Amino acid sequence: MRGDRRAVVVTPLCRRLGVDLPVLAFSHCRDVVAAVSRAGGLGVLGAASMTPEDLDRDLTWLDRECAGRPYGVDLLFPAKSAGDDPAELAGRIPADHRAFVDALRTRWGVPVRRSEPGHNRLGGMPTEIDHLMTHVNAHALWEVARAHPIRLVASALGPPPAEVRAETIRRGMLLAGLVGDPRHVRHQLAAGVDVLVAQGYEAAGHTGDITTMVLVPQVVAVAGDVPVVAAGGIATGRQVVAALALGAQAVWTGSVWLATAESDLDPVVKEKIVAAAATDTEKTTSYTGKPTRQLTTVWTQAWRTPEAPPSLPSPVQQVLARDTVVSAFEHQVTPVMGSAAGQAVGLVTGTRSVAAVLDDLRMQMADAVEAVTRLTDDAG
Repeated sequence: MRGDRRAVVVTPLCRRLGVDLPVLAFSHCRDVVAAVSRAGGLGVLGAASMTPEDLDRDLTWLDRECAGRPYGVDLLFPAKSAGDDPAELAGRIPADHRAFVDALRTRWGVPVRRSEPGHNRLGGMPTEIDHLMTHVNAHALWEVARAHPIRLVASALGPPPAEVRAETIRRGMLLAGLVGDPRHVRHQLAAGVDVLVAQGYEAAGHTGDITTMVLVPQVVAVAGDVPVVAAGGIATGRQVVAALALGAQAVWTGSVWLATAESDLDPVVKEKIVAAAATDTEKTTSYTGKPTRQLTTVWTQAWRTPEAPPSLPSPVQQVLARDTVVSAFEHQVTPVMGSAAGQAVGLVTGTRSVAAVLDDLRMQMADAVEAVTRLTDDAG
């Protein structure tokens, strides 16, 4: 009986993706991605913080571990970037910005670290902090990704380049574009995306100023025949059903997976996620130069004090922030350690397996559908 009720949440997009559940799960951890895909959702690997070598290794692993189930990859093709060369970008950091960060590092006891970006990956670091968001890096990652049997490619921070769209068509991949404002939709549609991800203010990572509840129906209204996926603040099955009621065909989730048993997030940050309320996150430009929602830490707090200089353009701010933030993880300076995190962390109350989270989502979706059906029957 319950299995029959669950069947009502299979949408046309689910069938196109080859999944049983209208849940897309973004994670920088390949273990989370594989677990979600094997359980009937679509795991999406956040690849922007990787080197090409890292990405090829993880995608090869996913090709095997997903056992034929579909998975996706999220890449950042920045519509605007201040440059590509790390040395040139570093040379554009003003002296007062360096002095401010040096003072913070000294105050918190963070050891000096100087290294090239992308040489290590530490779980739980703020999104994209150690691999610069440049056009060169984005295309290098795409060259790796396109050689794997990916079902969906998500393009954040702007419409995908024309050559990426052409290749996804040739390889039978679906292409998704993220939007945070209805005005962005026409640019993504002009780029030929197959799916629109309407990402609300509550979301982790790069986000706009419109809440999910308001944004999703606006995007649906102008999307035409292109399916919409709702993102931002979603961590329960009831919210999935609510998103479908707004016109979405699936949801994009992220924060709900941060503290799962499979997640490679640093244990210190997992504890912070579990303990956090929705108000323990904030939008900040202090990591990448673009607005991202992060756990509140001494780093984010310092950058909104009166003495803080304005954040630099992306990825110059990333170059400025990288060594101090990465060193804090390497040396376990816990007050500095945080993560990209959405307001949905307020709904995360413990560490569970990915399978347990998905089971709860299924049960809650079934219960929500039953409740709506009962209300409809009562009204009739």
